[in-house]
Amino acid sequence: MEILKYLFYILVFPGFLFCSTVGMLLSGIDKNLAAKIQKRISPPLFEPFYDFLKLIRKGSNVQTVGKRVFIVAPVIALSSIVIVSLFIPIFNFNVFSGVADIVVILYLLMIPAVILILARTTAGSQYTGAGVSREVISITSYELPFIIILITIGKKVGIEFNGGAITFSLEKVIQYQAMMGPMITHWSMIPAMLGMLLLIPWKAGSLPYDAKAGTEIWEGPIVVHGEKVLGIFKLNHSIKMYIMSSLFVTLFLSGTGTGIIIVDILIQVLFCIVVVIISISLIKVIIAKIKVGQALRFYWTYPTALAIISLVLVWLGL
Repeated sequence: MEILKYLFYILVFPGFLFCSTVGMLLSGIDKNLAAKIQKRISPPLFEPFYDFLKLIRKGSNVQTVGKRVFIVAPVIALSSIVIVSLFIPIFNFNVFSGVADIVVILYLLMIPAVILILARTTAGSQYTGAGVSREVISITSYELPFIIILITIGKKVGIEFNGGAITFSLEKVIQYQAMMGPMITHWSMIPAMLGMLLLIPWKAGSLPYDAKAGTEIWEGPIVVHGEKVLGIFKLNHSIKMYIMSSLFVTLFLSGTGTGIIIVDILIQVLFCIVVVIISISLIKVIIAKIKVGQALRFYWTYPTALAIISLVLVWLGL
């Protein structure tokens, strides 16, 4: 029975089926809202579902030397982000917890980006070198402020629950917010929250790159449009939108919840929709197209500065 319970967690809720459904719904809302703001014809809300089903039915005609690696890579990436969902609490409900689950999440979230690099190196594309370098730049730019934000939250919670030492337990983060109120209500955490909102689009793979950067980044992994591999990559992207927005909710907007799991799930999903609208849809419209170099300078300046401000304030006990 224990095995069946964990299979349900992994395959249904809060794992693959739940993540996929909510992720594609968020992706549909994002595309629909961005189109309306830009006064374009809005795609159907459920377009990501249609696209995935259409692509997954097609055969795979990848013509590369490392064909097996290219096909397996997105499946490994998908597995890693589904596992992340098991570590993110939905208010008081969580499958796995521990003293360092934030560190586990940090490493698991890096796997899809590393796998993307691996898939690109086997694609045999003329854009392989440029695409790999751009992806490495992306990782180094958004991981720094992201780590600082996690340390800031760990220190804030550790002052109350860990004798002043930094904690990396999401369970303690939830407990802290249940007792002291959501992190968003602590003024010292507001800069970190703003920094996190700015980070979500890049961590979720939703930054609107210019045509050249977009070609170099995606030419390697996709090669032939309309195949199963592309469908899995798109699903990865949708789930990452949910994972990053859900992690934001847990870190900054969580607490005791209602105690009714269905209601708590609905609240979590509604919060995720609001986060996606603010941090992805609106930012997409505002910045239009961006080059990788511009993104690097931006993320090493503003989100990093905001994260450091919160870290200093928290370290001073404010």
